Amino acid sequence: MTHTARRMMFAGITAGLLATSLGVVASGTATAAPRGALRACTISTLPFPADAHRAEAIAVDPTGRYSTGAALRVSDSGNQPLLLVWDRQRLTTIDSPLDGEAVDVNARGVVIGNGWVNGAGQPWRYRDGRVEQLPVVASGGTFVTAINKAGDIVGHGTDATGQTIALLWPAARPDTVEVLDAPAGAIAHGITADGTIVGTAGDWGSWTSWVRRPDGQTLTLTVPGSQSTQVNAAEGHWATGLVALGDTTLRVRWDLRDGSYTHLDQRLEVLDDVNARGAVVGGDRIARGTTSRVLPGGGERVTVGARSVSTDGTIVGFRNADRVVTPVRWTDC
Repeated sequence: MTHTARRMMFAGITAGLLATSLGVVASGTATAAPRGALRACTISTLPFPADAHRAEAIAVDPTGRYSTGAALRVSDSGNQPLLLVWDRQRLTTIDSPLDGEAVDVNARGVVIGNGWVNGAGQPWRYRDGRVEQLPVVASGGTFVTAINKAGDIVGHGTDATGQTIALLWPAARPDTVEVLDAPAGAIAHGITADGTIVGTAGDWGSWTSWVRRPDGQTLTLTVPGSQSTQVNAAEGHWATGLVALGDTTLRVRWDLRDGSYTHLDQRLEVLDDVNARGAVVGGDRIARGTTSRVLPGGGERVTVGARSVSTDGTIVGFRNADRVVTPVRWTDC
């Protein structure tokens, strides 16, 4: 699921995609979108520390039970970052590990995130009330991006030559990190319950997208005629991302079973997450099929942002009202 490390690495993605010129081979065809009518949904504020002046929810697990986020508290030494973990409405607050931020949470309440040690990226895992540093590759900064129910974690780092490499922290082999057999310059962005991994590869602005199945087979995710693609998130047998097609940037959803694709409503300016039913969220919208709708809670001088969506339609994100940022949850969406 679909988050912080991805945004760090790909800020300004739309502008970059429009400028790319790398050709890729088409591997899919247009297909019917997932079925499901949009329902009315409601917004509520998640509990957060009373002395925090900014807080947001970043990720929700596929069941909708656990969520995680971040907050800032003013202290004598300045802003103090906090890690927030919700079990439904029950909040746990701890000092943010390594001055970092959470990026994902799984159905067992395990949170992963990225921090910093001596100026280099250092990922961590929060489980059973404890923070653990994850093993890193020796040649440079290491970052995590997603975790599945089993506890398998994916992310990226750099090798001795400075090349970006996709990484896996397998739950079956604790305290180890493995370099994935993936295309050159690969970054893993998502991992599904069955261990399917999606990511991007290539030079900045000339990306291709790939999917690695549990048996190790790697396939390309693309759209015919595209100049570059970037997959952002995956869940179930769906993935979502951006495609540069001539002078147009398309929002698409791929079916990981066969590489086919569906065009999304282009009013989704941001694609942050997709759930196992193919619903996509980003910015102030949720999309099902080829249509989308604005999420409730915004208005004059008020903005909302959806960051993550569970299988049952629970969405988490933030609400910014007169520069007061609070964590929110939408339900029955």
